[in-house]
Amino acid sequence: MTDDDGYFGERVAKTYDQSSDAEFQAEIVEQTVDLLAELANGGRALELAIGTGRIALPLARRGVPVHGIDLSRAMVAKLRAKPGGEAIGVSIGDFATTTVDTAADGPFSLAYLVFNTIMNVADQDAQVACFRNVAAHLAPGGCFVVEVMVPELRKIPAGQNIVPFHTGPTGWAYTVYDTVTQDATCHYIDIAEDGRGEAHSTPFRYVWHAELDLMAQLAGLRLRERWESWTREPFTEHSTKHISVWEKSVG
Repeated sequence: MTDDDGYFGERVAKTYDQSSDAEFQAEIVEQTVDLLAELANGGRALELAIGTGRIALPLARRGVPVHGIDLSRAMVAKLRAKPGGEAIGVSIGDFATTTVDTAADGPFSLAYLVFNTIMNVADQDAQVACFRNVAAHLAPGGCFVVEVMVPELRKIPAGQNIVPFHTGPTGWAYTVYDTVTQDATCHYIDIAEDGRGEAHSTPFRYVWHAELDLMAQLAGLRLRERWESWTREPFTEHSTKHISVWEKSVG
């Protein structure tokens, strides 16, 4: 992660909640919150990359106390401006290393990281550190939930390394993959009404579910469940993403 607001500064924060991605649809948000509230099991939840509160706010309305970690002050400012946003505690910093004081309220029963954000941690060492940081915040028996895509390498023709994922009259976007290092960069070109274009890029590191299981094991967590969706559809070879739940051992 970079310093200051990283890649999610004021420009991104301004329009973030206007996304047409499925994850922003009310039905999907409700399904996400249903499962997270169940896994919290009456305890507190820690959201890594809390952002503008897309998940944290409805989860808090379910009665689950939520604390967040986020690098972007601009995104958190959007959270604070929403009803209930001021009541949610947020620690500003890199979620792979930032610690939250649990002395007063005790450890968390749930930590979660959604919408592919584990891949925004753009190197393997930092991804491992993220799992260890989460484990340090969890109570025994507590869960870490990650929602992330399955790498789209099947879409790459032989001899190429680019996968387009959005095209339209107002812009397009594509990903450039390095299949040796697992590094990748998403490039976005937005076209304004006057025809002028604005380009920006976001680096990430794609990661396989088996690799995440090993990271969890190194942090003292074990895989409990893995599904294709928030409604617990089975994870198969055809799944394009997974919801994985790792549990901290008791004792």
